[in-house]
Amino acid sequence: MKTIVMLALLLIPIAGMAGESSIAGLTAHNINDNRTTLDLNPRMKHRLLTNMRAQMAATQAIIGLLADEKFERAARAARAKLGMSEDLKQIYDASNNEDFKKLGLAAHASAEELAKTLQTKDLKKSLRALRSTMGYCVECHTKFRQ
Repeated sequence: MKTIVMLALLLIPIAGMAGESSIAGLTAHNINDNRTTLDLNPRMKHRLLTNMRAQMAATQAIIGLLADEKFERAARAARAKLGMSEDLKQIYDASNNEDFKKLGLAAHASAEELAKTLQTKDLKKSLRALRSTMGYCVECHTKFRQ
């Protein structure tokens, strides 16, 4: 029961952010998206979007593994699915936006810290580390669009 409550508390801020119009600058009366475009070519755009979808699925899997107290598997998932890959390096290198590159590199470094924290098998610390890593996702999606 404690685990379920902890996971629910982790997701409450995310649910609240989804309803805020300031996340993407969109409201029912304003359809202007003021985020910075990354101007990637179609191939790189497709690769980036595919990677982001895989990272979202990995985050969901990590939450499930935490609920089942499978910390080692969650750590492996964090490293393999959220950490830096050669494909992601190529995408960041293809972008001319230095802020995007810095934010992306920091996000993937945070995933390595998440993996290390997950290996401690401390649920509270692990949830805090996951929140920190997901914070980079929220920040990036707030600033940039493709």
